[in-house]
Amino acid sequence: MSLGRELADALLGRNPLLGGALGLCPALAVSTSLKNGVGIGLATAAVVVGSVALAALVGRALPARARMLALVVVTAGLATAADVIMTKHMPTLRAGLGIYVPLIATNCIVFGDARAAAQGAGLVRSLVSGLGAGLGFAGAVVVVSAIREVAGSGKLWDVAVAGPNFNPALMLTIAPGGLIALGLVMGVFNRLRHRS
Repeated sequence: MSLGRELADALLGRNPLLGGALGLCPALAVSTSLKNGVGIGLATAAVVVGSVALAALVGRALPARARMLALVVVTAGLATAADVIMTKHMPTLRAGLGIYVPLIATNCIVFGDARAAAQGAGLVRSLVSGLGAGLGFAGAVVVVSAIREVAGSGKLWDVAVAGPNFNPALMLTIAPGGLIALGLVMGVFNRLRHRS
């Protein structure tokens, strides 16, 4: 399979959030605004790509028993680095994301791709797969965040987009509303995926 086809498959065909329901906790908890969605999506994508790259580089050099422990350490280190960078340079965004930035270290999306890379998928192919998984997750969270922010508050990136007579669907600003929005997006995604 070509690298472009593999990237498209990772982004769309096997989207970790919409197709596999991986990473639901951060997707539901912080997707109340587009800023938060972009923040958690890009942080997760960066940790996935970094973990996959390091796993591909050192994974085969380690004994099979030590690979998973090494992946946990690498992923925790990258998630901590993302947390420190966000705290230093984007404190308001970091505060809005709460505990979910450090919890990227436990995200199944990260371990799925990093484990495949550590088992010898090759650096380039692993990076393409990791990039697709990370950006696929980020894209899905951004879509859900935009829907929730517009329908729940009439704003997008804190800018009013609805008229003065807009009646917000406040349900979308709380966790059950996030589940409803994500379910609708997953339904549309899977319908389109099975159609093509």
